[in-house]
Amino acid sequence: MTGHDEHRAAVGSADGSADGSASARRPITAAPNAEHGVGIRAAQHHNPRVGSKSRLSINTEGSSRGGRRHGRSVHCGGHPDAGPWFRLLDRDRRLLYLLNEHKVLTTDQIAALEFTSIRRAQDRTRKLREMGMLFAFRESLYGGGTSQTRHALGYSGARLIAAARAEKPPTPAAHALSLERLACSPTLKHRLGANGFFAALAAHRNPAGHRDNAHPDPVTGLTQWWSERQCTDCFRLDLYSGETVGLRPDGYGCWEQHDRTVRFFLEYDTGTESLTTLVGKLAVYRRFPTDEFGILLFSLHSSRRETTLRAALRRVSSYSPGVVIATIARDQPHSDGPAGPVWALWTPENDNATQRLHLADLPERGPRIAHHTSTGQPYNEAAFDVDTPDVRAILDSNRARAGMTDLTAGSDPSEPIIFQTDS
Repeated sequence: MTGHDEHRAAVGSADGSADGSASARRPITAAPNAEHGVGIRAAQHHNPRVGSKSRLSINTEGSSRGGRRHGRSVHCGGHPDAGPWFRLLDRDRRLLYLLNEHKVLTTDQIAALEFTSIRRAQDRTRKLREMGMLFAFRESLYGGGTSQTRHALGYSGARLIAAARAEKPPTPAAHALSLERLACSPTLKHRLGANGFFAALAAHRNPAGHRDNAHPDPVTGLTQWWSERQCTDCFRLDLYSGETVGLRPDGYGCWEQHDRTVRFFLEYDTGTESLTTLVGKLAVYRRFPTDEFGILLFSLHSSRRETTLRAALRRVSSYSPGVVIATIARDQPHSDGPAGPVWALWTPENDNATQRLHLADLPERGPRIAHHTSTGQPYNEAAFDVDTPDVRAILDSNRARAGMTDLTAGSDPSEPIIFQTDS
């Protein structure tokens, strides 16, 4: 890792975009495990007669062949070994679950989540790579140097997560292909930025920084973190006309502080989309019952971009207030990151960002639920099941509002909904 990566701050600034590529002119190539120059094996058993077939150093030899070794039958899928799972620390398991859902995190982001320093995060992730739990890659940059190391779920880690959830694990070849696509994805920088935004919020609950009270009661801070994939699966409104209205935010979260609960959808802007495209996303948010699930946050890469977006929102004459909107400029950082006084509410009457609010001071929207720990996913104590009757009532009532049917909803969606879940 280069020198400038070693001394970056663990928590990051308000943008949460610690992807290590700010100084890059153009990425040249992905370098798997370039930090150590070693490959990650897919299994504990090694067959010397068959070499690795993946450029990501993941064993992809076929698993349909049986064999005999020293008079004993060899399982066609390799030797089962759950021992590594019990050699992992709690923070290691949390990291594997996060990577399984959010795909990729930088060293800085991992340090902000679970460690007290970048060096400690580097030492532990190195051991996890040697165990095959993590896969690491970097990009070479014009002018010399490399990007910060990015970490994804290694094949051994993917198998253990699948086993813990009683799911079928991916094949070595399929997992190797997914890692190659991730490393070469043109949206990698955007994904790292959105993950960095949530990691900066989750850093306020870093257990390593609160050893005397690692599990505060009640839990405060980031209590829900859904990925784009999970948002796409959950936030769907199937109209009776056969049309589907679905949201695809870059993430959905819940921030709890000072007895306030702020649920929000995140749109993370890198400046690659036109303002027309950015403003056009509001049409879907207006058709969906967004205001009954949370507010809409725009994280913009510069103050100039924030100013032009707020002006563009005012110029859209067809827009009527139906969703609460707040904006942030990532070139104006704060020591508390996105949780600090960096948010400016937008209204049709005033598009100037004259007052900045803390995230906890933004308007409260969405359901309040009792905290639970049954999700198996970190930072989801306040998560809800979209198939519960209360949530379905919200969606069904909005179908009726669309004029597709005279369905009577089971509850008044204008009232706060209290979910009672099993602890």
